[in-house]
Amino acid sequence: MARERILPGVSKVTIADVARAAEVSTATVSNVLNGTGRVSEPTRARVKAVAGALGYGPAGGGARTLGLAVTAHGESAWDFASVPYFAQAISAATIAAHRRGYALMAMPSGPAEHMWRTLPAAGVVLVDSPPSDPVVRLLRARGLPLVFDGRPGELRARETWVDTDHEAMTRRVLEHLAGQGAERIALIAGPTQEYYTRASVTAYRRWCSSTGVRPCVVPFAEDGSEGPRLDALLTGDGRPDAVFGLYDPCGRQVLEAAARCGLSVPDDLMVVCSSEDPAYGYTTPPVSTVSLAPEQAGAAAVDALVSLVENPPHTPSPVVIETRLEVRTSSTRRSRRHT
Repeated sequence: MARERILPGVSKVTIADVARAAEVSTATVSNVLNGTGRVSEPTRARVKAVAGALGYGPAGGGARTLGLAVTAHGESAWDFASVPYFAQAISAATIAAHRRGYALMAMPSGPAEHMWRTLPAAGVVLVDSPPSDPVVRLLRARGLPLVFDGRPGELRARETWVDTDHEAMTRRVLEHLAGQGAERIALIAGPTQEYYTRASVTAYRRWCSSTGVRPCVVPFAEDGSEGPRLDALLTGDGRPDAVFGLYDPCGRQVLEAAARCGLSVPDDLMVVCSSEDPAYGYTTPPVSTVSLAPEQAGAAAVDALVSLVENPPHTPSPVVIETRLEVRTSSTRRSRRHT
């Protein structure tokens, strides 16, 4: 390999500089960095090493930087990093990126088209991407490799996904509640349309159909106005005797509504929610939770993305991660605890 000839103080490295230092053509550099063309593995490795050493890479020098975004709510700005699931997924993804020698940028939610057009990243992890996600459209137009945490509607070249088995998770929760004597189980879900919500609602409706349970899907109030809606649910005709909430706040919301309505948990109403928050183990009563394994998902997503970046001809297979149900007092009827 020729000795690097870039002059000190010159900050902008061009594709010609990389080609000259690696002793290949600019077309070869382009093929290596974009995962196109036929290039021998020794040449591919040499070009990547030179590009990394010079600080040159896709999207203006992002060869050792990965992006991460949560796009479930489209252009709505919200603090996803304060939600335990996303906080743990981001932390695990950052650790995995650092172990592979990459930086990880967690992008803010909200209108950010200009950022996505210029984001200096070699690839992006997209968490809870909804159908027709405009961010996906922009990133695909740039030719960046993508890994979805949550199954997309379609996959293209240099794309894969990791996800938990939401259908099996939903059935397990419903069977647990039915085994504790629940006959009217309501589901709090939506209005978001990411795969997690859609798959869970579909599995819930199928289970209800197969067991003869009347389905009751209650939309989650994103604006915090869930009180009147839940109070009406818990005091109306045919009120549920169990509630499964798909999102982190649901457990606390249902406990508060039950208290307002004079219902005892779990004797009058059983409660389960999806959450990574350990504080649910200390509520009154402790709430049963489903873990969607964000640490495994975040690490697996980054590992898959690095594989797409570093080995363009190879696309790793999708990864399915198991969920965990932590059964606590809120979903265990006294009469059945010792049966």
